[in-house]
Amino acid sequence: MQGTLNEIDLRSILQLLELGQRTGQLWIEARPSGAVDDLSWQFPQAPRFQHSLPLSTWLVFFVNGQIVYGTDDYSPQMHRLQDYLVHYHLTHKLEDLDRGAIAETTIPEYAALWRLLETQTITVDQARHILQAMVQETLFDLLSLHQGHFNFQLGTPFGPQLSTYAVTSLLFETVKKVQKWKQLYPQIQFPQQRLLLAQPQKLAAALPAIAYQKLAQWTTGETTLRQLARYLNRDLVALARALLPYIQKGWLQVLDPLPPQSLSRPSEMSSHQTWRILCIDDDFTIGKAVEQILSTQGYQVHLVQNPLEAIQAAFAEVPHLILCDIAMPHLDGHEICMMLRHSKRFQNVPIIMLTGQEQFINRIQADFAGATDYLTKPFGQQELLTLLEKYLPNH
Repeated sequence: MQGTLNEIDLRSILQLLELGQRTGQLWIEARPSGAVDDLSWQFPQAPRFQHSLPLSTWLVFFVNGQIVYGTDDYSPQMHRLQDYLVHYHLTHKLEDLDRGAIAETTIPEYAALWRLLETQTITVDQARHILQAMVQETLFDLLSLHQGHFNFQLGTPFGPQLSTYAVTSLLFETVKKVQKWKQLYPQIQFPQQRLLLAQPQKLAAALPAIAYQKLAQWTTGETTLRQLARYLNRDLVALARALLPYIQKGWLQVLDPLPPQSLSRPSEMSSHQTWRILCIDDDFTIGKAVEQILSTQGYQVHLVQNPLEAIQAAFAEVPHLILCDIAMPHLDGHEICMMLRHSKRFQNVPIIMLTGQEQFINRIQADFAGATDYLTKPFGQQELLTLLEKYLPNH
């Protein structure tokens, strides 16, 4: 199932997955939206941002029609998990984890959360509370979207499962939050907006001392509303509504989201950059041979044998180049390539198709799918390295 959000809304997509008891992952790519998209015609004099929010991607994992995890672009860097740990004064515990082992997993953030639970750094209740907050946060963003692309892939059950969440109950609660959020416009529009304490004396007089001290340390113009909600363990909408009177009085100022950082392109990276290579091949022998060849040359290689996990791995890894076998069960290389090219994130990433057939029709099919180049099996070390150096210069 795939399409655009102009054709079907996210709420309907989620309900269909629940009714069908689907197991797999849903990815959505869109530009984050907010109340400004729906209500700007009512507030023609409202301030406009100097820049648009960057294109973002979300992943939602389902098991038998229930949600088990939701994530976005920045979660693989574990910034979100780090924010949630602030409330428990456990942020420093992330440094004790084996970051190398966690980084090699498909979903690093979830792996880190699970590892914190295994080491009894956090309790089961704390882990489930954080996970539920992550899922609700993801749905809040998704239900605010009106344009974008989506794709659902059937896959193996996500595991290990910490908890599962019924779509219907989450939707009912989240839809109400989105409606309340829109009532905050035009003073508050996006969760990514930042707060600046403009009148500390007046705010200090209006709040209890403890509340003021907690708020003052995070309203320096660097912390977003969403981060503040995580730090204080408060619901985002409830927190924003509580702060709205002080924003209206001018005691707190709402700043635009930080400008999106430009994504680095391979040609812009320096010679000491470690290139990330995603190799998708159901043949374990071929995959390990590629890994051995490239790792000795300083490349960082991530192998994926199950083609149904390829899209998920690509968004989690954000590779600089992709090697993809063509002949694979359930989902062939051409289909994977076309799905990746459908996303703007991978339109400029080199995708090299691997095949055991050297025929003209194979090259035509690869070109049609959007492949950058073509490598015939069996191939030698020099052939592979030469091709990578062609598309990853300055290595």
